Amino acid sequence: MRILLVSILTLNCIVGIAAGQEADSPPASELVEAFLAKKGVDGKAGEPAADFLVTDIPIFCVVRLPSPGVTTVRLDFIAANVPGVTRESRVVSLRYVTKEAEDRVNFSSKPAGLWVAGKYRVDVFVGPKKVSAIEFEIRPVPGEVAKPSVKRSTQPGRKPVKRSTAADTYARQTLGKAFW
Repeated sequence: MRILLVSILTLNCIVGIAAGQEADSPPASELVEAFLAKKGVDGKAGEPAADFLVTDIPIFCVVRLPSPGVTTVRLDFIAANVPGVTRESRVVSLRYVTKEAEDRVNFSSKPAGLWVAGKYRVDVFVGPKKVSAIEFEIRPVPGEVAKPSVKRSTQPGRKPVKRSTAADTYARQTLGKAFW
């Protein structure tokens, strides 16, 4: 009976010490730093930025973890309020598993052409826990002229202009032996 009582007390002390240590250190989510950045002169993430234009390609998201170690970091690029895009739809989702000595992750994202102007949000997850939500706006370039729309012919059945074959005949006679 005495051995059982000593074992229980020892176990309680160990659990109490571990709980006390966890209470002293702040949760990892409070120590994670995440910011957006434009491309620097070296082509990598530059200084933190809050304003973006449709021509800022790519946009970087830098995540600094509280300590090095193996963990999963996920980034969801959300179209919060963008014309022509479903509200709150995920535009890009990126995932990276850090290595033992890594405490920084650089994500970058770029569109096929230019960004679509509107309000966006980046959600950052470390493991399964959401640790940051960064809201920002991508604006059109000041003074940018609206792109002309391509109009189709309103005349039905109009045929394209016929190509001249005189030049083809001359080319065959002059260069015929070399190419035809």
